[in-house]
Amino acid sequence: IDLYSVDGDEYKFLCIAKGGGSANKTYLYQETKALLSPGKLKNYLVDKMRTLGTAACPPYHIAFVIGGTSAESTLKTVKLASTHYYDGLPTEGNEHGQAFRDVQLEQELLEAAQQLGLGAQFGGKYFAHDIRVVRLPRHGASCPIGMGVSCSADRNIKAKINREGIWIEKLEANPGRLIPEALRQQGEGEALQVDLNRPMEEILAQLSSYPVSTRLSLTGTIIVARDIAHAKLKERIDNGEGLPQYIKDHPVYYAGPAKTPEGYASGSLGPTTAGRMDSYVDLLQAHGGSKIMLAKGNRSQQVTDACHKHGGFYLGSIGGPAAVLAQQSIKSLECVEYPELGMEAIWKIEVENFPAFILVDDKGNDFFQHIERAHCAKCVK
Repeated sequence: IDLYSVDGDEYKFLCIAKGGGSANKTYLYQETKALLSPGKLKNYLVDKMRTLGTAACPPYHIAFVIGGTSAESTLKTVKLASTHYYDGLPTEGNEHGQAFRDVQLEQELLEAAQQLGLGAQFGGKYFAHDIRVVRLPRHGASCPIGMGVSCSADRNIKAKINREGIWIEKLEANPGRLIPEALRQQGEGEALQVDLNRPMEEILAQLSSYPVSTRLSLTGTIIVARDIAHAKLKERIDNGEGLPQYIKDHPVYYAGPAKTPEGYASGSLGPTTAGRMDSYVDLLQAHGGSKIMLAKGNRSQQVTDACHKHGGFYLGSIGGPAAVLAQQSIKSLECVEYPELGMEAIWKIEVENFPAFILVDDKGNDFFQHIERAHCAKCVK
């Protein structure tokens, strides 16, 4: 909680419900004035935007801040700009160095984002809902540039306390009504049915018959394990204990359950960022485990290489709608090991028609690399 003293007789609040995945995509770059020519700056920002990838759940609300009297002020402005808190800034500067929004550059970058091909997690046009570019005064010896995002689960609300009472911003209760009629209820399309209650070799053989980008509907048993659980599994290997059988027999879902509401099988249980587990993949697969992984976002080359070497697969699920996934697809939840870790324990879930896509296969193919190659010829210059 950050508190600041200001004039007036009101307490004003901005509440941000944010996970680590999008907060981790906050960057500070220390550059020089030489970067500030219009063409050079735009190309630079597009290149940085491309590095965001899909792990933080696009479509994003992207914020760039150019300048700032300190690195700290730059990054604070990035955070607030990503929540649209500074949307009311003027659109041009003045002789006193006032902060302003560069609306022309915002539009150019939004058009560039639509050409990246990364889209809303699985390719396409809608990588960003919007982009904010804030220009700040700076010290003559410095040119800090900040970048950050708010993810598709954009949860910000304003509130205030004054003499009249406590006031909370009223948000849209039914955002679905804002979707154009022509795009509503278009159906789920075709999906390959995958029965997970079979020997692992049979599941791998089925997946091996289909290309990356294939849409799947998963039904059966899945093991749930995220950061600390993976560290525990590595520790077992390092101690010569080997892997437990459950990590060999079932797909592994990178996630951790929220508290289970009354009447539900599970609390929110959406995929976490896959990239944090990349360093474990080769080791676990070499010991017969983690042959099928389920999470969100693009991954590094070492995962593609490991899957090619060991015959594994990385499946991507949808980042953002964690509560919907739990309500519609998860039928039971039980702790398998390390209950003292709470959410970070190892769990077992039974799922029905759980949505996923093949993103990395056993032949060395990576869905996101295919996208990059397809769009390389028309990269924004």
